[in-house]
Amino acid sequence: WALHLKNVTIALSGQYTCSFATYPHGTKDAKIQLTVKAEEEQHYLKKVWLNQTLEIPCLEDTTSENLSTYPLKWLVGDNGRKEELVTKEPSCPAVYRNSSAVYGQRVRLGLNNTLKIFPTKITDDGRVFSCHVMYHPERVQKSSTTVRVYGK
Repeated sequence: WALHLKNVTIALSGQYTCSFATYPHGTKDAKIQLTVKAEEEQHYLKKVWLNQTLEIPCLEDTTSENLSTYPLKWLVGDNGRKEELVTKEPSCPAVYRNSSAVYGQRVRLGLNNTLKIFPTKITDDGRVFSCHVMYHPERVQKSSTTVRVYGK
């Protein structure tokens, strides 16, 4: 016996009961508590040399799912403020937000939706880059990477 749920939303969270009648023992019940999470986030640390190319994978632990079928965006955070760098819709070219004086033309979307920054600068040190993949309007998976820049 199984219950299959499709297009799962937060509203489906709760306790589910499977009840069936048996003869001659009477009714049998089984209960399960379902909790639907809206967001999942993973945190990473990436070290890079000054003036080198920094490449950050979108979701490091996601190998089986094809990210090109979902909308995604890359953001950079600093002092509690987040700035959008690039967005990608399925089957469309990436849209860059080049209004950033700090990142301007240094940002590119690489293979498998990695974020490429060249050249790295000392101002990149401590910045948090995050990739948001929207699998469903109520399910977003996030990956955040803090960058450490080293000089020689």
